[in-house]
Amino acid sequence: MATTAYAYLRVSGMGQVEGDGFTRQLEAIKKYAAANDIKIVKVFRELGVSGTTEWENRPAFSEMAAAMLSNGTRTVLVERLDRCARDLMIQESIIADFKRKGLTLVSVNEPDLCSDDPTRVVMRQILGAFFQYEKTLMVAKLKGARVRMKAATGVCEGRKPYGQHQGEQAVLEQMTGLRGQGMTFERIAAHLNGEGIKTRSGGEWFGATVNKILKASAGRTQWR
Repeated sequence: MATTAYAYLRVSGMGQVEGDGFTRQLEAIKKYAAANDIKIVKVFRELGVSGTTEWENRPAFSEMAAAMLSNGTRTVLVERLDRCARDLMIQESIIADFKRKGLTLVSVNEPDLCSDDPTRVVMRQILGAFFQYEKTLMVAKLKGARVRMKAATGVCEGRKPYGQHQGEQAVLEQMTGLRGQGMTFERIAAHLNGEGIKTRSGGEWFGATVNKILKASAGRTQWR
């Protein structure tokens, strides 16, 4: 009889939500599951959440953890440990918490890294430190680029909020109107997809994406 498991996917930016981050992670997990007689019963997607965020502050992770403690599925598959967390201390706290609760965490691209074997523990910590360094270096590079741009041009604009590119304002108004009619974020996303309206990157809409856009728009309106 196949072991049941959850798949946990995480991307840190909304641009990755609309990209291939989720697709790549899920393909790796499904391949591992098929080779090891594991049945994936549900996929949890963490949308636009940093890998340095404590797991308690991640809605999808918290929902998954609650489900694991209330039914027979007690295994989680992730593409790599950095999908759980880039920060080494957070990685180790998640692994330790899983062990205390009798849960199993499997990194499909890093076999046995979650075991208690001393060599595996060292390798896990080395990889965790590398991921943490990689993230810190990326943040430093982006900050440096923004500083140089501001020094050269006097301005430094980041990614423009949805609604500020050509054609987006009409879509934003449509979202706002549908939400005002009591429609859920998922139904709004389905409506936009049904109308053939694409996201900024040309992908499909998800309820979480609509939610973030409307929240950001409401925040900008509030402070005008």
